[in-house]
Amino acid sequence: MAQGRFQSLRDDWTLMTKTYLQVMKQIQGLQAEADKLRHKEIKGVIARIREAIDHYGLTAADLSLDAKPGRAAPARKPRKAGAAKPAAAARAEVKFRDEAGRVWGGRGPRPKWLREAIASGRKLEEFKVG
Repeated sequence: MAQGRFQSLRDDWTLMTKTYLQVMKQIQGLQAEADKLRHKEIKGVIARIREAIDHYGLTAADLSLDAKPGRAAPARKPRKAGAAKPAAAARAEVKFRDEAGRVWGGRGPRPKWLREAIASGRKLEEFKVG
């Protein structure tokens, strides 16, 4: 009787184990499903972004998308969830500040508030901290 139970357990185990090729086929199926879901989510995000852009009348310049001709914006790799920010980007030193308390560290494109102030005739030096 014990021999029969052992054989039954062994048969069940054989049915439960998968081969490498079966697992790889399952991974491919899951990857295809994930790709479809990602594409569907992206379409929804893009629709919401377009709606907000239309609602607020935003321009490419407002979104810092006005890259110089011949230069594409650098691609960024997404960080893993929970990953710490790089040390340099964690907290930049404030180099410019306006009366409303808005700040800029002097790196990257100038923020909209500073561009508008300079366009209205003010000098960059007026906003310099220290």
